[in-house]
Amino acid sequence: MSKKITVIGSSNTDMVIKTLRIPKPGETIIGGDFFSAAGGKGANQAVAAARAGGNVNFITCLGNDMFGEKAIKNFLNEKINIDNTVKDSSAPSGVALIFVGSSGENSIAVAPGANYQLLPENIENAKKDILNSEILLMQLEI
Repeated sequence: MSKKITVIGSSNTDMVIKTLRIPKPGETIIGGDFFSAAGGKGANQAVAAARAGGNVNFITCLGNDMFGEKAIKNFLNEKINIDNTVKDSSAPSGVALIFVGSSGENSIAVAPGANYQLLPENIENAKKDILNSEILLMQLEI
C-alpha cells in the first residue's frame, strides 16, 4: 500500500538557456539552446514522491495563466492530487530564469508570483488531508 504524502510548496516553470558562458552584468549574449521544464522545489518533491509510488496531495498556488494550466496537466499526468492546489488570478505563476554555462555553472533568478499567495487559510482548508497523511514534506522556498 502506498504512503499518503502531502507536499506543501512551490511550483515554477523553469526557462533555461544553455550558453557557452553566463552573461556578465549588462551584457547580452547571442546564441544558446533554450528549453522550459517544470520546476519549483515543492513540485519537484511532489513528482518524485509520486514516481516513487506515493499517494501525493500537493498544496501550492498557481497563477491563472498558461504556466499554471501546464503545471496542472503535469501534476494530473503524474497522478498527483491537486484538490488543494489554489489558483490565484492576482499573480502570475512562478517562473525561474536560468542561464547554464558550458562548464555547468548556472545563474538563476526566480519570480515567485503566485507561490507567495499561498496563505494560512489555504493550509487550514487542507487540514483534513494533511492530518490523513503519513508524511508531510515542506521546503523553505515559500
